[in-house]
Amino acid sequence: MTDIATKGRVGTLPTLPRRTDGLSLAALLFAGFCVLCAWGATRTIAGALDHLQIARDAAWSTFFFLVVAATAALFLPAFRSWSFSRRAREALSQNNIVEARIDAAAAREWSYITFGWGAAALVLLAFASFIMANNAGVGRTFFYLPLIAEKWDLVVLAFWNNIKIFVIAEILVLIWGLVVAIARLMPGPAGQPVRLLAIAYCDVFRGLPAVLTLYLVGFGLPLSGLPDLIIPPIVGLFVNFDGMTAAQIKQYTRIPLTWYCILALTLTYGAYVAEVYRAGIESIHPSQWAASRSLGLSYLQTLRYVIVPQAVRRIMAPLLNDFIGLQKDTALVQVIGVVDGFNQSRIIASNAFNLSAVTIVAILFVLITIPQARFVDRLVERDQARMRAAS
Repeated sequence: MTDIATKGRVGTLPTLPRRTDGLSLAALLFAGFCVLCAWGATRTIAGALDHLQIARDAAWSTFFFLVVAATAALFLPAFRSWSFSRRAREALSQNNIVEARIDAAAAREWSYITFGWGAAALVLLAFASFIMANNAGVGRTFFYLPLIAEKWDLVVLAFWNNIKIFVIAEILVLIWGLVVAIARLMPGPAGQPVRLLAIAYCDVFRGLPAVLTLYLVGFGLPLSGLPDLIIPPIVGLFVNFDGMTAAQIKQYTRIPLTWYCILALTLTYGAYVAEVYRAGIESIHPSQWAASRSLGLSYLQTLRYVIVPQAVRRIMAPLLNDFIGLQKDTALVQVIGVVDGFNQSRIIASNAFNLSAVTIVAILFVLITIPQARFVDRLVERDQARMRAAS
């Protein structure tokens, strides 16, 4: 056997499989540790229930038993790992290298299954223990169900402002970002001034924090009086102001704060999305440009019909990341006084001395983000499948 191992090291014969006894034993010990953690978590929950004077009936006892039993199921893959490890050791003692290698690989696989599911169980147990820590003080602070049920409708109603802001802003960002990206890619000496302006815009607004842009736009533009010079003449083309007082005209032509938020977020995220567009356009092979121009298409036609459609398919995931960031940054609009979901929840939290209303906003943001992420994953998988089929 020593000769075989020595020859395997110089490449004449395959090396002997590594023994997995230690890994299998570690899996068994880890499963036992997880069971102890599950028992401790149930004790923490039981103590919190006693402190809250909640009677622990048969349902709670069954729940605790199921938690510990589900965690104890980790012993099944751990014992499988130990069994395969023992079989590999016996095969190795009989110089059956092929069988030993197969059993050793199976032992490692079952050990990794134990560690994987055990790690997930520990995370869930840690979260449950965190919620019920300090006699459920953490849970009552962030997840006080009576307050959540009472204020849910009020927060959801204010959250519609967030939805309106990010939906309109995302549409404008898609258009504005593409315009800036095309401007930054303008060819030739004639396009150099346009390229410099686009580069300056991207550098400035990617460098400014979104909250600062919101503050400057939301407070600065109304203070400058510029909207009062521009909006009334435009509205006057469609509305007759005869007989109205100056105060009535000003009230009629006043721009809501929501639109200042949309403008600020469009300027900020337009710079980020422009760079994403540019990266996607530049990733297209130059032969696509050459083939399109040789067919008589102009520069803009090449972009419209050939380059941009291919680029967009490549940048769907980065675009989603930017849009998720935009959705979350709508919570910043409260700095200029817009009553959105977060602002409403802060008011409730300050009155109730409890942060469960803020948890409602967190849940709403997560609920609108996850379906988008899964939708884009589906689009990416479909595009990859199409490319594999074509190749």
